[in-house]
Amino acid sequence: MSEIYNVGIIGGGVSGVVTALQLAENGIDSILFEQENSVVNGPPFCHLHAGGNLYPDISEAQCKILMKQSIEMAKLFPQSIDERPTFISVPKSEKYSLDNIEHRLEMLVAYYTELIAEDPSNAILGAPKNYYKIYAKEDLKALADHPAIERPKSADEWMINTIHLIDYNKLKTPVILVQEFGWNLFRLGAQAQLALSKTEKCTLKTNTNVTFIKDVSQKNVGYNWEIHTADKLYKVKYLVNSCGFKTGTFDESLHLNSERLIEFKAAYVSKWVPIPGLIPELIFHGERGTPHGMIQLTPYCDDYYQIHGMTNDITLFEHGLVQSKDNISQPEFNEGITQKLNSGWETDEIKSRTENAIDSVVKFIPSFQSAQVGGPPLFGAQQIPGNDPSLRVGEVSFPCKSYARSEIVKASSALTVANQIITKMQEEEIIPAILTALNTNTILDSILKTDIDVLASELAIERGYPEALSRLVIDKD
Repeated sequence: MSEIYNVGIIGGGVSGVVTALQLAENGIDSILFEQENSVVNGPPFCHLHAGGNLYPDISEAQCKILMKQSIEMAKLFPQSIDERPTFISVPKSEKYSLDNIEHRLEMLVAYYTELIAEDPSNAILGAPKNYYKIYAKEDLKALADHPAIERPKSADEWMINTIHLIDYNKLKTPVILVQEFGWNLFRLGAQAQLALSKTEKCTLKTNTNVTFIKDVSQKNVGYNWEIHTADKLYKVKYLVNSCGFKTGTFDESLHLNSERLIEFKAAYVSKWVPIPGLIPELIFHGERGTPHGMIQLTPYCDDYYQIHGMTNDITLFEHGLVQSKDNISQPEFNEGITQKLNSGWETDEIKSRTENAIDSVVKFIPSFQSAQVGGPPLFGAQQIPGNDPSLRVGEVSFPCKSYARSEIVKASSALTVANQIITKMQEEEIIPAILTALNTNTILDSILKTDIDVLASELAIERGYPEALSRLVIDKD
């Protein structure tokens, strides 16, 4: 008899790999299909979102979920976390209330304190009292007199370096420094791939397209699904659809309708002249989709910076947000966006959009005028379950027996999804009962930093990006 796997996972993005690794940690075998040469190729992420401070419009409930899930994921992938803070500001031209932002931060400190009381290992963002620090205009003027610090250690030192560069007269005061860390996708991908290659409980099939899925649950053959590729058929008891923005494609083939949005976005790689010291990630809030949409400048090694500008001529795109239609679960992008996803970008558009991104930063950092195109854009499409484009927390749904549909919007939800799937498999008696959900993973823990360094570098170069994007600004031992 041919081999039957307990779980078949389609899609080797963050959700797919974390699900496979948590299954392996619990002794459950799986087979993971990924169409690219390596895992974690989906939409880029650069930020842990431990508190949701980049989203002033989302609910406090979503902010708390993002904080909890981010902490859990950071503990799984510590070598991918860049422990530098984030500068939060509101330009004078924008509507956002600093009182509301401060109130939310107070709530997050209280919640973070609760999480640490539940489990002291949750204190990855430092002491709750240091989660954020507020700076009035007088504070900024005083700090501006201090020389830059090459490698800042305190909140004030990070702010000193920031004040030397930004035009804070264009910002409402106070401004805030918060412990929302960076998150390196190349390093997470490297650690996950090394761990998957190490465990005997997961068969990783890269460069493999799933062409068809057949439901055989009514045939009483000892398994529930047949997964077809170009040259082979695989038998599995439980199916996990972890295809990201293409999730609806397989739903349609199984006649499972679901409402969803998908959105195409891009971030831009720039190279700037060397500056005297490290800076935090810089956020200048603005209304999404307007000409004054949020500007986000993310520092990397070797003077590379990633830029998000939440406007239609930078990160967002005209017709870049599309919705499923009646009886059609998979939304479709227009030809231009589809070409970017399948074949890459035209050189002229890389240049024009990156230059637009640079110009957006110059409004607040005049010396950034000297920045240049530093590489191709980081881009991709994300799914948003339902019909609310502001949703930032998505988890998992179970549209039929022995089938899970991962619906993460942010990478931080991946561990939650994996544990929910394992719980559901126990309820359906696919696997024996497990006493408790695990938020640790000894397979991931066994991967050496030196090996992550090497593979992360290789992944960045293989995908056409500067090798510096694979390294942490704040290196770890």
